[in-house]
Amino acid sequence: MPLPSRVTDLTSFDLLLSVAELGSIGRAAKAHGMSQPSASERLRALEARVGVPLLDRGPRGARLTTAGQLVAGWAAPVLARAADLDAGITSLRADRQSHLKIAASLTVAEYLLPTWLIALRAVSPDTATVLTAGNSVHVAEQVLAGRADLGFVESTAVPAGLTGRVVAEDELVLVVAPGHPWAGRRRITAAGAAAAPLVSREPGSGTRQAWEHALEAAGVTESAGPLLEMSSTTAIKAAAIGGIGPAVLSVHAVAADLATRALVRVEVAGLDLRRALRAVWPAGRTPRGPASDLLTIATRSLTHRADRR
Repeated sequence: MPLPSRVTDLTSFDLLLSVAELGSIGRAAKAHGMSQPSASERLRALEARVGVPLLDRGPRGARLTTAGQLVAGWAAPVLARAADLDAGITSLRADRQSHLKIAASLTVAEYLLPTWLIALRAVSPDTATVLTAGNSVHVAEQVLAGRADLGFVESTAVPAGLTGRVVAEDELVLVVAPGHPWAGRRRITAAGAAAAPLVSREPGSGTRQAWEHALEAAGVTESAGPLLEMSSTTAIKAAAIGGIGPAVLSVHAVAADLATRALVRVEVAGLDLRRALRAVWPAGRTPRGPASDLLTIATRSLTHRADRR
């Protein structure tokens, strides 16, 4: 079955994600090694294929429309799978000394792992890495089944059958669109937050587990079901920015949106939303080779952050 014509050009979708990250077509073009006119032409052609505007263009740069944010959220996992495909093909064709299979939760994969992998390349340039991203339950399954040498999870406890080590600190934040009634309040109660349906990750997500655990720890035993379940952080942000409903996400994921006031942080009284992010591997074993190197790099980054305080 041939690919639908609207999704055959993955480079244009990748370019759209770069505009969302960098804030301008010019910077996105530079990151992709193309001229700004060429990038603008590709993005306009993408908008024509999709049939709706994806970007708001202005003198200070470009930002994604609500439709653009949704398209970017849907495209991100496709592009990640394309990167997995390329890494797999490379591992088949290249004569490499080492191979490292990694499974990581979305927060770690999107916001922390790239820096760690750059550091790994410096100490182990011959290592070919393949990354699989998913929720924390999926990551644990991959490691237990031997399909990943090392995993990174957001769950509140080390999954059964695995050994873990804290490698990063994170904090969840409750966010809403600027027009939401909560945006003008200094804080809300934990019970009030629990009573509102949220745009949420799917069951098995470490972010969802951590939110539910924090509510239970605060003595909140009843909460509303999800308003909408989505498996992509970018899609959840787009839904929250579009005013569909409140969302709970990692502060790493929404830092830029909070800075631009695309989203507003809502303080929740009595909730401890800090959490640890962990590396995991099969119990009774010790990570070796590139897996050990990556574990050392990730742990060192946590130590450095603590030293700066």
